[in-house]
Amino acid sequence: MKHEIIELLGHRVRLVDLSRPLGPTLSEPTPPRVNHISHEECSQMWEFLFGIPPTALPLGLGFAGEIIETSTHAGTHLDAPWHYAPTSEGEPAWTIDQIPLQWFVGKAIVLDVSDLSTGYLVTDKDVEKRLNKLNHLLCPGEIVLFRTGADAVWGSEEFFSYGCGLGQEAVLYLVDKGVRVIGTDAWSLDRPYPMIGNEWETFHDPARLWPAHFAGIKRKYSQIEKLTNLEALPPIGSTILCFPIKVEGGSGAWSRVVGLIPEEKV
Repeated sequence: MKHEIIELLGHRVRLVDLSRPLGPTLSEPTPPRVNHISHEECSQMWEFLFGIPPTALPLGLGFAGEIIETSTHAGTHLDAPWHYAPTSEGEPAWTIDQIPLQWFVGKAIVLDVSDLSTGYLVTDKDVEKRLNKLNHLLCPGEIVLFRTGADAVWGSEEFFSYGCGLGQEAVLYLVDKGVRVIGTDAWSLDRPYPMIGNEWETFHDPARLWPAHFAGIKRKYSQIEKLTNLEALPPIGSTILCFPIKVEGGSGAWSRVVGLIPEEKV
C-alpha cells in the first residue's frame, strides 16, 4: 500500500487513508445508491434549461456530478451523541454539527483485538490489559481505535456480522480517561447487530442490547465505524484527523479519516 509523505507544520508525515469509499457494497444492509450524472447529460440539461447548445461548450460537454441517496451511517462515519439517545449526561444530546472540532483531531492509540472471536464483548479490564501491554497511560484527547480484523471481509455480506464489540464498561472506562472519540474497523462499535438481535429470543436481557451505543446516555462521546487500514498505523505515535461533514441536526456524518505518521527526515 502506497502512502503519501508530505510536509505539515514543519514535520514530515506519512498519510494513511483510514476511510472506506461511499458506494454500493454487499457489506451494507442498505447500501448507498449513487446516481452518476455524465458530462453529456449535464450539457443536455443546460440546453433544456437555458437554451445553450452543446456546441458552445468546450468539448461539447458539461459538468459531471452525482446524486447520492444513503444513510449518514453508511461508509466510514462518526456517530454523534444524539444517535444514541435524545439526552446525554442529563442534558440534550449534541448533534454532529454541535460537537467541538477539537474532538476530531488527536493522538491515535490502536488496540489490536483481532485475536478475539466474533461476538466477544470487550470489557474495561480487556482494554486496560491491552493498554498495559503497550505500556501506555491514556491522556485526555487521545483517540482509541480497535482493530477487530473485520477489515479483511469488507465487500462481503460477512462484514455485517463480523468482529467483537465493546461493552458499556469499556466505553465508560475510555471516556472517563478523557477519550472522546472511539473507533473500530467493524460495522459497529457494539457486537454485530444480527448477533444482538438473535440473542434476545434466548436471554431477554436489556443489558445485552447495544451497550456501547447506549453508554452515550451516561457520557458524551463519538464513535467512528467502518475504518480501514488500521494495521498501517503504529499502536502509539500517529495522529488521526476525523472531521465529520457538518450535517445540520445530524445523528452522524461521513468522514474522510486520515492517519498521520511521523517520518524521519533524510
